[in-house]
Amino acid sequence: MKRLLLAGVALSVATAASAADMQARPYSKASPAAVVAAYNWSGFYIGAMGGGGWGTDSGSGGFGGGTVGYNWQLPGSQFVFGVEVDAAGANIKDSFSEVQDGFLVTQNSKINSFGSVTGRAGFAMDAALLYAKGGYAWANNKSTISVPELGLTSSDSHTHSGYTIGGGLEYMFAPNWSAKGEYMFTSLGSENYNLLGDQLASGNIDFHTIKVGVNYHFR
Repeated sequence: MKRLLLAGVALSVATAASAADMQARPYSKASPAAVVAAYNWSGFYIGAMGGGGWGTDSGSGGFGGGTVGYNWQLPGSQFVFGVEVDAAGANIKDSFSEVQDGFLVTQNSKINSFGSVTGRAGFAMDAALLYAKGGYAWANNKSTISVPELGLTSSDSHTHSGYTIGGGLEYMFAPNWSAKGEYMFTSLGSENYNLLGDQLASGNIDFHTIKVGVNYHFR
């Protein structure tokens, strides 16, 4: 009986000592896992785009063309920087008529093509990129004046230069493909047109565009 009591006491002491050792062990919290961005926008891309444009005063039409660009996104950063070049064929028209010296005079203006070289700065939220852009812009414009009663018609074309500014939203819907929607305002300087033997200043050409596009990204 004494042996059983001694064995029981020894077991109790051993159990208590083991419990004390367990309580004395320090507790350390596991380090949080590093957050790695699921998408990286860095690299070259090419794409197609199109949409509609309208003049600040009047006139409107459509356009379509292409885009090429490059993005930089540092590892662990949500900021994206890039350069982009685009060009499009266009059919943005404006027309007005007025009576001069008793004759009806009609002037037509048409933007045949335009493009830009811009810088981009954006904020990436995984597959979505919200960005602003701006830079150099150009457009080829044709002006025509006609006086039907006198059988007179005269045309001249010039390339105008200026700036463009705007922004948009791009979304990576597949590993190498993205879609975008973009608004841009473009302001181009005046040029002199030779119409009916006179040098006529066009004044600034200002127009707005809304474009949608699809880009392929090289990985």
